[in-house]
Amino acid sequence: MQHFDLCIIGSGSGNTIVDERFAELDVALVDQGVGPHAVFGGTCLNLGCIPTKMFVLPADYAESPRHAARLGVDLSFDKANWPGIRDRIFGRIDPISAGGEQYRATASNITLYRDHARFVAPGTLQAGDEQITADRWVIAAGSRATIPDIPGLSALQDSSRGLVHTSDSVMRIDALPQSMIIIGGGFIAAEFAHIFAAFGVDVTVVLRHDRMLRQEDEDISIRFTELMGERVRIEPNAEIHRVDPGDSGGVVVRTGHAGDLAADLLLVATGRRPNGDQLEAAAAGVQLDDEGQVIVDEYQRTTADGVFALGDVCSPHQLKHVANHEARVVQHNLLHPDSMIESDHRFVPHAVFSDPQVAAVGITEAAAIEQGIDYTAAIQEYGSVAYGWAMEDTRHFAKVIADRRTQQLLGAHIIGPQASSLIQPLIQAMSFGLPAQQMARGQYWIHPALPELIENALLSLKFDD
Repeated sequence: MQHFDLCIIGSGSGNTIVDERFAELDVALVDQGVGPHAVFGGTCLNLGCIPTKMFVLPADYAESPRHAARLGVDLSFDKANWPGIRDRIFGRIDPISAGGEQYRATASNITLYRDHARFVAPGTLQAGDEQITADRWVIAAGSRATIPDIPGLSALQDSSRGLVHTSDSVMRIDALPQSMIIIGGGFIAAEFAHIFAAFGVDVTVVLRHDRMLRQEDEDISIRFTELMGERVRIEPNAEIHRVDPGDSGGVVVRTGHAGDLAADLLLVATGRRPNGDQLEAAAAGVQLDDEGQVIVDEYQRTTADGVFALGDVCSPHQLKHVANHEARVVQHNLLHPDSMIESDHRFVPHAVFSDPQVAAVGITEAAAIEQGIDYTAAIQEYGSVAYGWAMEDTRHFAKVIADRRTQQLLGAHIIGPQASSLIQPLIQAMSFGLPAQQMARGQYWIHPALPELIENALLSLKFDD
């Protein structure tokens, strides 16, 4: 049994903690890897944020003829070179993953364990065939794709046919299918529906509820579902009875309302589950909540002494920028145990890189009503500002929500081009307490740039005199 000063479980954001300030510590880094090939570096690098957005950009280009047509420009889409796109993306990502592993494996004060980890007692971890102990711990073990309990689905996924995928594996398929069924209506489903539809795949999205992106503000969710429904087939309120292999290949999803849906490939995009249960965290005194997330306090401390947690394993947000923030908090608190800092989860933004793009921060209008807040809201159409005229945009908008009395912004929701960038000044205003009217009138807004959409949305808010 080997003892360490510090043990970190996970090679995503947790891997960023150890820098030159930890040079005098003996550190264990335990990582079983992610995805079918158990690669090093965490979900974002290998399976999530980065490769998906590297697919989204060529998909955006593939969709450009549709957008150019309304501007009088005649473009055409020939085909997507899927192997070329895939190999370009992973030809960049895989060396980064391998290089990161090599860097940690050769560090003088780090012992790298590339094994599944599970706690066997407080302060004791089983990593492969070895047991290790440590004075302090960081659980940064991430999350994994969920597979719903649909008859026939697990067996088909476990077969060698390659008919069922999650986001962990679908980006490395050998060739584009002619048709695809996506089960799910959240971030992952929205982005992959865009990617594969743009590349010419016949996509059907099967929803348990009535619309996609249901966690967004209702106005955003409704509009997104409408616009995505013009590009793919959407089957709402679906009751899936079972999944079977097709008689002549492919897969068949048997539903109650839409009959049998057949496609070459099935993508299961029903969310991700935190990996705390796979660590047998309870053996270490680390408690999980009802959703399977490791319970942490404002300092990222778990219920066990000397054990911190960060990222998807403990965060309901499951966002890389949140994991990175929490890693910085944990890093500080490990280095300065007598002057710890708190994580700031007040205004956590997110974006969906689909077409249309969606971005949001703060509360929805429904949440404002539920919480009994005296609020004011305004919707500003892209087409109401000069750059929107240039785009001939008639379908996208920004929505802002503010406290009617204090003018403090409570939420912002954007659907349309550049949404993930347009929302940033609103995040800043909320984080630093800048009132809406002061934000709108206290600075110049470049004319005729698209951020005038935000300026006009703020000016449209109605406040108490």
